[in-house]
Amino acid sequence: MPPPPPSRARRLLAPAGTVAGVVAAFAYVGAVDPNEPGHYPVCPLLRLTGLYCPGCGGLRSAHAFAHGDLPAALGSNALAVAGYALFAVFAAVWLVRAFRGLPTRPTVPPALWWAAGTVLVVFTLVRNLPFGSALAP
Repeated sequence: MPPPPPSRARRLLAPAGTVAGVVAAFAYVGAVDPNEPGHYPVCPLLRLTGLYCPGCGGLRSAHAFAHGDLPAALGSNALAVAGYALFAVFAAVWLVRAFRGLPTRPTVPPALWWAAGTVLVVFTLVRNLPFGSALAP
């Protein structure tokens, strides 16, 4: 006899917990300003090489986003803001599918992984070149 299917509360535990963790992280970054020196460590790549990594400016972006300042968030790290939007869509789909009892394991084609990697590399290169200074934090 197969085991009974998990209850709705059990199915919602992982997506709701993930969303709660992200909300708590944004609340913390919104409360502790990364623009003030000494609150967060400096990016090791930036410190050692002077180059911006794809995440540089991400905390300042999250702080501005948590305060509703979308232009400042985009100015600090536009790719991070796109990531916030993608995560929101992913989390919403995950919650709805878990609520309805549908399979929640995403299947991502390899081409999408390659595209995401390419976007990260191009973003990193462009923000470190003189003509891409608008993308630097």
